Amino acid sequence: MNSPGGTTWYENGLRFACTQCGNCCSGAPGYVWVSTAELETIAAHRGLTPEAFARRHTRRVGRRISLLEHHNGDCEFLVSTPEGKRICGIYPVRPLQCRTWPFWDSNLERPGDWAHAGLKCPGINRGLLHALPVIQAALANNDEAALPL
Repeated sequence: MNSPGGTTWYENGLRFACTQCGNCCSGAPGYVWVSTAELETIAAHRGLTPEAFARRHTRRVGRRISLLEHHNGDCEFLVSTPEGKRICGIYPVRPLQCRTWPFWDSNLERPGDWAHAGLKCPGINRGLLHALPVIQAALANNDEAALPL
C-alpha cells in the first residue's frame, strides 16, 4: 500500500515467474470470477458454446459468474499430468484474476503478506522483475474484474 509519501514498499518492483505449480488454484473455497468475454474465450478453447460451458463449468454468485470448484476448493480446471504435476488446464486462456496472480491487494498490503504468499507459491521472488507500473496495472485490472457484470 501507499505510504504517506506516496510510495509503496514494492516501488522497486517484485520478482515473479509462474511455475504452473497449481498452488494458487487449490486448497480453499473461493471464487474465480469470469467476464462474459472470458467465458466465451474459455468455451471456444474447450470446444463448447458459451451457453454449454456456462451450464457445465460456472455458477452465478449474485450478479457475477465464477468458475466451479471441486469439493476441496480446487479449481475444476486444475488437472494432473501423467508426471503427477498439477497444472492449469486452461492456462493460455485463464481469466484475468488468474493472470494477475500474485499481484493482488491481499498479497501487497505489507511485505509480510508477500512473504506469506511466497510460502505457497514457488514463483514469488524468482524470475523476472516486474516494475511498479506493471504491478499497478495488475492491481487496476483486479479492481475492474471485481465489478459485477
